[in-house]
Amino acid sequence: MELSDTGTLVNILSGLVILTGVIGVLMPVLPGLVLTWVGALLWALLGDAPGGSRTLVAILATVIFGLGIVIKFLWPGKKLRNTVPTSALLAGGVLGVIGFFVVPVVGLVLGFVLGVWLVELNRLGMEKAWPSTRRAIAAVGLSLLVELAAALLIAVVWLFGLAFA
Repeated sequence: MELSDTGTLVNILSGLVILTGVIGVLMPVLPGLVLTWVGALLWALLGDAPGGSRTLVAILATVIFGLGIVIKFLWPGKKLRNTVPTSALLAGGVLGVIGFFVVPVVGLVLGFVLGVWLVELNRLGMEKAWPSTRRAIAAVGLSLLVELAAALLIAVVWLFGLAFA
């Protein structure tokens, strides 16, 4: 295979988009799961592998993407609703966005934690504010793990499609 070969170029570009997506799950700047899914679809639509394997990769990647999005919001969201009030999450989200611009990369996380903690401090007092904030952090971490698992699973499906096509 030469680099001038269109199929090889599509394979490389798809792999780079998928890799960027997996990294994007861990860095809140990039839409990680979406990029991973788009990379797999790019390969399925433009790759030179036999049509059946490309179609299977496209279907599996889309199903994993859809399940990942739904589970990412439903499972941790239910835990959050049961433990942390919406006002705390809203404050965390607003301070997270502000923090993102004030302190690049880690500011989003710091702002979210600070926002939730301040609301919980006001609502519950010093003793109970941190445990409540910790539960919010755990729910966000669960959401991140679900998204990472879905992105990695899409990458594995693509790799199998690439290897066995």
